[in-house]
Amino acid sequence: MSTKLARKEKSHERILAAACSKLRKSGLTGITVNGVMRDAGMTVGGFYAHFPNRQTLLAEALRSSLNNSFLRLESLAAGRRGSRWVLSIARAYLSPEHRDNPESGCPLPASLGEIPRSGETVKDVLAEEMQRFQDVMSEHLKESGVPNNKSEALALISLMIGGISLSHALRGSPLSDEVLKSCRDHIERFIRSKRATTDKK
Repeated sequence: MSTKLARKEKSHERILAAACSKLRKSGLTGITVNGVMRDAGMTVGGFYAHFPNRQTLLAEALRSSLNNSFLRLESLAAGRRGSRWVLSIARAYLSPEHRDNPESGCPLPASLGEIPRSGETVKDVLAEEMQRFQDVMSEHLKESGVPNNKSEALALISLMIGGISLSHALRGSPLSDEVLKSCRDHIERFIRSKRATTDKK
């Protein structure tokens, strides 16, 4: 790789990292070209050498943030399979630590409500990343003997995202922790019931 190309790639990564940081803290509306380039330590004029428009930056920031969040969860569940993997992921995602540290967590609590108004490119990224998460979770549910594992995986993911988003919105009130615990407990009951059903067969 040439020195010029390497410098451009490094600059691209700095812009994307700044956009991801803003996304987690302030949602999609928090990502402005001026603000991102300032945080990246670069001039606004250099933005269009890396992205054709703000929409492309939003989509790439969402994809990168979701991917990093998923990789972090997978690292916490390392060595686990089946229902143990699902429970590990759910407990980590639906935790006060995750809710209280948005700078290193899932970007959806800050951005989910904005995505329908953010254009087809951004919505497509969300759909693709959720499909990927569903595929992985359904494989672990399948290993646990859960029927309709694709549908059940999507339901669990929706509960997790909805739970952390509501807890985030209620942050500072006792109900915030209650939401997280209720969602975790529901997933654990679901897993136990499926284990019991499988054991009877």
